[in-house]
Amino acid sequence: MNPLLFLADLEAKPEWLNLLADRLAVANPFEAAPRDIDRVLLLGMGSSRYAASMAAIDLRVAGISAVAEPASIDASWPPDPRMLVVAISATGESAETLDAIDRYRGRAPVVALTNAPESTLAGGADFVVEMGAGEEAGGVACRTFQHTGLLLRALESHLTGLPADLAGLTRQVAHATANLLRDSGNWLPDLVPALASPDGLFLIAPIERFSSAEQGALMVREGPRRAAMACETGDWAHVDVYLTKTLDYRAILFPGSRWDSQALDWLARRASTVVAVGPIGDALPAGVDRVICYPGDDDPDVTRHAEVLVPELLAAAWWRQSAVAT
Repeated sequence: MNPLLFLADLEAKPEWLNLLADRLAVANPFEAAPRDIDRVLLLGMGSSRYAASMAAIDLRVAGISAVAEPASIDASWPPDPRMLVVAISATGESAETLDAIDRYRGRAPVVALTNAPESTLAGGADFVVEMGAGEEAGGVACRTFQHTGLLLRALESHLTGLPADLAGLTRQVAHATANLLRDSGNWLPDLVPALASPDGLFLIAPIERFSSAEQGALMVREGPRRAAMACETGDWAHVDVYLTKTLDYRAILFPGSRWDSQALDWLARRASTVVAVGPIGDALPAGVDRVICYPGDDDPDVTRHAEVLVPELLAAAWWRQSAVAT
């Protein structure tokens, strides 16, 4: 893995997102997959599972029985011809995902969502959907995570039959991403020291966008190899609030939960450092040290796919620092 190439991968996000938008404007990537199914099983590891978890929520809200499981699970729903299995792996070579589809191949329709159409996963699936995120030269799944999330929205539209302007959404995400990249010089130099705690970084997000916190934490662990933990906003008051009493607690908050104020009340009382990515009311609330804004940050559909760039850029900056130091 390479920190400079990771940064280059991030900087290329708008270009690849616009290419994905062009593709979504002319075709349904899941057209070959069956629609007449009873339930959906999404399988993946790491970033793939994070994105799949959000898609499973969307599908359930739309009335479709769906779950997202770690591909390493030993037992889930049994094979069934009326169950659609979506196996997700950027490289198409994740050992756990390949093992999981062995239980379903020939007994349930299997879709491979991968960035590597010539991979083992693709070869073992009934249908293949390409992520189209380009080569991630830095060795970190960043663009593929973003593309996975957007393409799984196409799966929802395919299964429900409801029209969705996914090309338009993808272009909005590309625009938001480009603006965050362009403006990062105004906020990133301050975040690098402000969020550097010997106790790690904490990322807080509503359940509907929890993948932003999970992926952001993974980027900090995977690149600069720093401790980073994700917590759901409502659950935060039940599982993480205790840490603010004893740790140098520094957090990125992705606003939008009905439970933001509950978490912020405790964070303010404990003098924690909090950076919000996106608007959080008309005025800067107590407990928030800085707000990072960008076009589309008032649209949950856009934020879910764009906001993760903030911890990704922070991880890239910390990674470059550590690389220079060694």
